[in-house]
Amino acid sequence: MSDQWLSLSHFVMVGLLLCFAIAHSGLAALRPVVEQVIGPRLYRIFFALVSLSLAVVLIIYFFNHRYDGLQLWQVQGVPAVKPIVWVLSAISFLFLYPSTFNLLEIAAIAKPEVHLHQTGIIRITRHPQMVGQVIWCIAHTLWIGTTFTLLTSIGLVLHHLFGVWHGDRRLQARFGESFETLKSQTSVIPFLAIIQGRQTLLIQEFLRPAYLGVGVFIILLWKAHPLLIRVTGNVGW
Repeated sequence: MSDQWLSLSHFVMVGLLLCFAIAHSGLAALRPVVEQVIGPRLYRIFFALVSLSLAVVLIIYFFNHRYDGLQLWQVQGVPAVKPIVWVLSAISFLFLYPSTFNLLEIAAIAKPEVHLHQTGIIRITRHPQMVGQVIWCIAHTLWIGTTFTLLTSIGLVLHHLFGVWHGDRRLQARFGESFETLKSQTSVIPFLAIIQGRQTLLIQEFLRPAYLGVGVFIILLWKAHPLLIRVTGNVGW
């Protein structure tokens, strides 16, 4: 097989993914030290600025190069594929942005704290962002079907799998036995703890205004998706 399909953009994306992974996981690891120096609010703002800035670069570059490389499959003309992709994408955002957490702390309006959550989506999986990222990658790789998209998805999934180990390790160091109790009552694999009887799913915990906000965001994103592609296409990356 010719290697002409292996464009420069593949290597650039690997570099961008590594930069994001190092910055995101590195700053997370340094949180206890940095918070003592600049305080939890400034840390949260700095962490968000760095992570979001790198994420925006990743998103723009992905949009602009998603069809680079070899076309491994082409299923966009199959009638059932498009609704499957949109449903999976919507589900992925429910995991990627779980409303279990205190949104005021995320925005640094309230003092950011480290919590051991065991409500809402955490009952389904202890690492909802990892699950959401895997679902998102499956949906978009299925739809686009290029080597560039496959490479990007593999990189994102590997980073989030590392985040599972890294996040558990940090929580273990911080909370000790309390985290071990949480770990015994939850699972990384979705619904596994519920199936095994170690956890109970309480639907009422999902009846929160924040989940409605995520639903509205998904609808707006669906409507704005063509516009986002056109706007990012104007960036010469």
